[in-house]
Amino acid sequence: MKRAFVNGYILDGTKGMTAREGMVLLTDGARIEKLVPAGTDLAGYEQVDLKGGYLMPGLINLHVHLPSSGKPKKKQSDPKRAVKLVTSSPLFMKVGEKICAGAALTQLMSGVTTLRTMGGVEDLDTRIRDRIERGSLRGPRILAGNMAVSVEGGHMAGSLGHIAHTPEEAAAYVKRIAQDKPDVIKLMITGGVLDATVKGEPGVLKMPPEMVKAACDAAHALGLPVAAHVESPEGVKVALQNGVDTIEHGARPDEEILRLFRERGASLVATLSPALPYALFDRSESHVSELEQYNGKVVFEGIVACAKACLEAGVRVGLGTDTGCPYITHYDMWRELHYFHKFCGVSNSFALHTATAVNAAIAGIGDKVGTLEEGKGADLIVTKKNPLEDLTALRQVELVVTRGELVREPRVKKMENVEKALDRYL
Repeated sequence: MKRAFVNGYILDGTKGMTAREGMVLLTDGARIEKLVPAGTDLAGYEQVDLKGGYLMPGLINLHVHLPSSGKPKKKQSDPKRAVKLVTSSPLFMKVGEKICAGAALTQLMSGVTTLRTMGGVEDLDTRIRDRIERGSLRGPRILAGNMAVSVEGGHMAGSLGHIAHTPEEAAAYVKRIAQDKPDVIKLMITGGVLDATVKGEPGVLKMPPEMVKAACDAAHALGLPVAAHVESPEGVKVALQNGVDTIEHGARPDEEILRLFRERGASLVATLSPALPYALFDRSESHVSELEQYNGKVVFEGIVACAKACLEAGVRVGLGTDTGCPYITHYDMWRELHYFHKFCGVSNSFALHTATAVNAAIAGIGDKVGTLEEGKGADLIVTKKNPLEDLTALRQVELVVTRGELVREPRVKKMENVEKALDRYL
């Protein structure tokens, strides 16, 4: 189907973009043909009236866990027990697949046309990715990570991460994960906020340098990039020194860290959303301990400082939500852009550019999506208001286009308590 998107404003995803009027976007099936002036002969095209809305590339979420919803809980759940249940039978795996597919669809309906999974249950992420690509399931483009590699006592060990004990085992797990043809390998190099036992020491190094190197070497030999959960300066250094391509989360940097980022050509994927409730909510609402709140603030401030320093040093910074940590839903990628603007001081335009073009480049698909250019994928969203003036315009999209397929008036079911709690930080 050849389509012409008319009567709207064009935000092309490039750095310094402005809302361009008097232009029409032409698509041919799943691809963008070109931008032409209004008044061009549109014979042969189905016209899509934007009614004065704002057309832009679909958002890209670089850090998602499909099995979790983000629903807040008063008591910590046991991820090992949950994963053991899901993997206990083919029937439960089917249930798990349905849950993950629903999460992916929610991401799409909220304007995320591409996402990258950063730790899932067995091979469910690649299963869903392949079903979407075959056309038997509706959803966004997925860059699948499947299971991660962790260590004994490490982050998500035994649930979303295989437990490696030696460098040889780490490399073997990478090769095992690669059999299901993922798009990225995930390592759990440090602990997280809830893993910490000492005040002021979140992100304790768990995976030794030689194990990180063995895993990275194995992944790179297979042509796969490596992303790593890291929440301490020591962890960032170990990750970058031994081959990691993207630092997920981050920590307060020093000159050595910035040098390593530049030398390695590595990128930071900032995830402000999950740290915010731990750091800024009252504990009666977040249901975390004083230790967890204190360490949450350390992580939140570290991510902000890392993102600011990397931007100043010319290091690419991308965005991901880390859904489904508590209060982080599959429909709130727009909040991550807002936090990037509010806490890191970037313009609305740069935040949107980051969530589209920059995220696409970090994910290795900048030639396919991320900007409205000839030959790129027709992955588009439309908002009623201009997000360059107010990023909350992204809160409700009017139209989603995925691989050329139109989804008019997409809707998602929202959690009112989550909305109310998070809206205080707009």
